[in-house]
Amino acid sequence: MTEAVLDIKQWGNNLGVRLPMAVSRAAHLHVDQRVRITVEDGAVVIRPAEESALTLEQRLAQFDPAKHGGEAMRQSNLLGAERW
Repeated sequence: MTEAVLDIKQWGNNLGVRLPMAVSRAAHLHVDQRVRITVEDGAVVIRPAEESALTLEQRLAQFDPAKHGGEAMRQSNLLGAERW
């Protein structure tokens, strides 16, 4: 069993704990992985979140033209004899 005794630190308006590499390896956690944190009988439990593939509708709902640069093909910069 991998174990560590850590201090809880202030991180903005939240509290945070850094997981030692040995703990993250033992739990099969990696950088940028989504996790679900729950409290069960007074204990904090961290589990990997279920990753499901997004549908096309869900992907399109997340699209923000201001953030992602608008149209995929802009017509203002014609390169040759293109006429629309």
